Amino acid sequence: MRRRHVFYVPGYDPEGRTRYRMLFVRELTLYAKRFGEPKRRPGRAVMGEDGLSQRWTVAAEPAVAGAETSYDVLLWDDIVLKDFARWRILSVLLLFIGSLHAIVSGMMVKFYRLNWKYGNVILYPLGLILLLTIVSGLIAHQVHAHLGEGFGHSLRWPIWLTVPLALMAGIVWIKSLDAVLERAFFWQLLNDWVFNWQHGQGWRPDYEARVDDLAALVVARLATFRAEGIELDEVLILGHSTGALTAVEVAARVLAADPVIGTGATSLALLTLGSGLPIVAMQSRARRVQSDIASLVVSDRVVWVDYYAPQDWMNFPDFDPVERLPLDLGGHAPRNPLVRSAKFREIIDPATYLKVRWRPFRMHFQFLFANDRRGDYDFFAMALGPQRLRDRVTGPRVAAATETATKP
Repeated sequence: MRRRHVFYVPGYDPEGRTRYRMLFVRELTLYAKRFGEPKRRPGRAVMGEDGLSQRWTVAAEPAVAGAETSYDVLLWDDIVLKDFARWRILSVLLLFIGSLHAIVSGMMVKFYRLNWKYGNVILYPLGLILLLTIVSGLIAHQVHAHLGEGFGHSLRWPIWLTVPLALMAGIVWIKSLDAVLERAFFWQLLNDWVFNWQHGQGWRPDYEARVDDLAALVVARLATFRAEGIELDEVLILGHSTGALTAVEVAARVLAADPVIGTGATSLALLTLGSGLPIVAMQSRARRVQSDIASLVVSDRVVWVDYYAPQDWMNFPDFDPVERLPLDLGGHAPRNPLVRSAKFREIIDPATYLKVRWRPFRMHFQFLFANDRRGDYDFFAMALGPQRLRDRVTGPRVAAATETATKP
């Protein structure tokens, strides 16, 4: 491997154009220090002219046989920001409707059977809303009782005044919890669930248009490489969390639009990490998503590797779309995906593991963090290392030159 290009798709994150560059640089620096490798400095990040990508390069590192890697972050955080900007009462209403639909249709039971932890994460915003509503109602009741006719020592104000004041007290109390709710990822998880439900129902034309735009961007970038005579050994489309499904959709449309990719010396690889794919793909109306998945399952032009972690609350361990989804494969034998465990217990230091095992978001982002220990799962080895993804996953792992320098 001499040259690789990575298209990275973030998850449902309103800070997509700021978070992942900083995360990449920080963790790559830590990775080099931890394993005694030469420090690799990513080049300056620049925005693409279309505003849909953020780009940088990482030079090859001969000491560890690392490939020269160019990197594009495919952006859709503006769509996420629009969701966060809508009226919160509307978001709560959509949460109730989506949750009720998932429960009545039996989807919630299926999610729990696949991963009860993720089921709890999905229902967490709904449960917290119900709890806050009950407490707010009790506060409003007490305010009304003390101001109106409820107690002997009450002020006996008229009901037309006490009821609005009581409701205002309940609302003010909930509003005072904004900072706490943000730290508890309440609105993040609420909007994420609503988005996935809407996507599965086919009600996100803005997102569908963006996926088409991102696929066109990938095709155009590859065409530019060819026109400039730049030979890539591997094109890697990489997605994490909700972005894993986006990466699947982008990869499927790239294959449909570009008849060359994956047929010559440049291999095409799709890497999905900590995927929440079933939340959308198992919905009966998600027919385009299922069609995209089916096209990848039978394609011999791409290798699709899906990594899960049982310790991660927000993915579905050992989920095989061929077995679990109603896919029309047209009589073709399935070739993808290769489903693998990241084995977090083996790559995280035991002391660190004890600290983070009950922090769902921290564990979820371990897929993008530097390992504490060498292992088969290694984000930077896959993104910057000397092996193609197919060879790394199906063949023997090439040991790094500094393998013995591993620090616990």
